[in-house]
Amino acid sequence: MQFLLALSIASLAGLSAACDAYTGGLPTATGTVSSSAVIEVAAGETFDGGWKKYDRGSGACSDQSEGDYEDAVFYLHEGATLQNVIIGANQAEGVHCTGYCTLNYVWFEDVCEDAITIKNDEAGDYTNIIGGGAYHAEDKVIQHNGCGTVNIINFFVSDYGKLYRSCGNCKSQCSRNVYISGVYAEDGGTLAGINSNYGYYPAKPRFIAAIRATLAPSTTVAQEAANPKSSVTAVVECLLGSVACPWRAPKYTSITFVLSLVSWKTQ
Repeated sequence: MQFLLALSIASLAGLSAACDAYTGGLPTATGTVSSSAVIEVAAGETFDGGWKKYDRGSGACSDQSEGDYEDAVFYLHEGATLQNVIIGANQAEGVHCTGYCTLNYVWFEDVCEDAITIKNDEAGDYTNIIGGGAYHAEDKVIQHNGCGTVNIINFFVSDYGKLYRSCGNCKSQCSRNVYISGVYAEDGGTLAGINSNYGYYPAKPRFIAAIRATLAPSTTVAQEAANPKSSVTAVVECLLGSVACPWRAPKYTSITFVLSLVSWKTQ
C-alpha cells in the first residue's frame, strides 16, 4: 500500500514541475485584493485566483499570535481547491482547511503565524499541496492538526522555521502522515517537526544518498528546550551503519521522503 501510494504521488510531481519549485521567486501579481473578511471556498469547489495577490489589509499580521480560520485569507471546506493565488504579507493566517483540501500553485509572500493549517481531516483523507512556496516563516509553514495524510509536492520554502509541523498540543491525538517530495528548502530549519514526548521518531527514510534535511524531534513548547534534536549527520551515520539506529514504528506521525527529489541548502 505504501509503495502504491508513493507511485501515485510521484505521478503528481511531474504535473507540478512548471511551478519553478526549485528556484523560487514569486509570480508577478495581476492585481491585489484586500478583503475585510475571510474568503470561504465551499466544499468541493475550486477558487482560481488568476495570480492576484490576496490579503486582509494593512496591520493584519500580529506576528506569532495564534489565530483561527476567521483570521485567514482563505477558508477551504472539505474537498475544496485553491489555485493560482499569491497570499500577501498583510494577513495573520494564510489558508485554513477544514477537512482535506488541495492547494495548487499557492505562494505566500511573507508568512505571519502559519501559512497553511489543516484541521478535521480524517484517516484516509489526502491533502495535496502541489507547487507554490512560502517565504519568511518565523515558525511553521504547514500546521497539521487532523488525522489524514498531507502530500507536499514540488514546494519551495525559504527562510523558515519548520516546513511541516504535526500538532503537539491538540486535545486528542491521532495517527497522521506527511509525504514530502521535490521540495526545495533554503535558509531554514526543520522540514518535518514531530512530538518525541509521545515516544516516537520519524519514519526511516528509504534513500540516504540525497538527504539534505534535518529531521528534528520536537515537543510542546514547555518541553522543547530540554529535547535533543536529531541532525542529518546522525541520520546518515545511522543508516550507513556506523551508529545504532533509534528508529522504531511511529506512534502517531509517519514521515516519508522521496529523497532523490529533495534539495536543501544554507548560506
